[in-house]
Amino acid sequence: MDPLLISAASGMKSRMQSLDLLANNIANSGTAGFKSDQEFYGLFDEHLPVVDNKWTDFSQGMLTTTGNPLNLALSGQGFFALNSPSGVVYTRNGDFRISKSNQLETSDGYTLRNVLDKGNPITVDPDQPINIDKNGVVNQGGQDIGQIEVDTPGSSPVDLTKLGNSYFMMADQNATAPAAQNTQVLQGQVEQSNTPVAESAVKLVGVMRQFEMLQKAVSLGNDMNKRALEEVAKVA
Repeated sequence: MDPLLISAASGMKSRMQSLDLLANNIANSGTAGFKSDQEFYGLFDEHLPVVDNKWTDFSQGMLTTTGNPLNLALSGQGFFALNSPSGVVYTRNGDFRISKSNQLETSDGYTLRNVLDKGNPITVDPDQPINIDKNGVVNQGGQDIGQIEVDTPGSSPVDLTKLGNSYFMMADQNATAPAAQNTQVLQGQVEQSNTPVAESAVKLVGVMRQFEMLQKAVSLGNDMNKRALEEVAKVA
């Protein structure tokens, strides 16, 4: 196959992957606790660049004060531990609510784990004010009723698998995540997405232009091959 067409096709494939990744980052720029994905390039075949894999940027997003007592943010490393149908999952999205069963949960119905009750959900009285201190201790009516589990799952980011846009699961589901150290739970605040919107938008435009140039290269290569065949036919 024509080396020009191979190079252009490989480049178009990598640009399509980049477009999908950037578009998803921008679409979730308003998702609390969202962690943006970045490109990792490898080499393929004739040293042609492709997106070999993607990696997640776990840097902390900006903390915004909301005044909502059910909004929680984490200052430092660590994740809120949650009970889900697929097991324990983790999130930095602290936009919680009280379920119909009076349990603290996410918008998807995943319940916060209670350190003081073997990871069971935290049940609250919806008619009383809820106070949560920096250690995640939940207090109502002057009594501690639970402590939110905040863990550091995995020894490195590659130990986590992304589930949707807000959740993560440990790659080794048999492993036990240690409690997070030097991490504070901040009530009435929420962590924003760490997607740099302006920078991502500029990259998106650049990738689209690169894709258009590669399309032109493919078209040019096809025209050159067609003309070459026509000239061979004339000689024959």
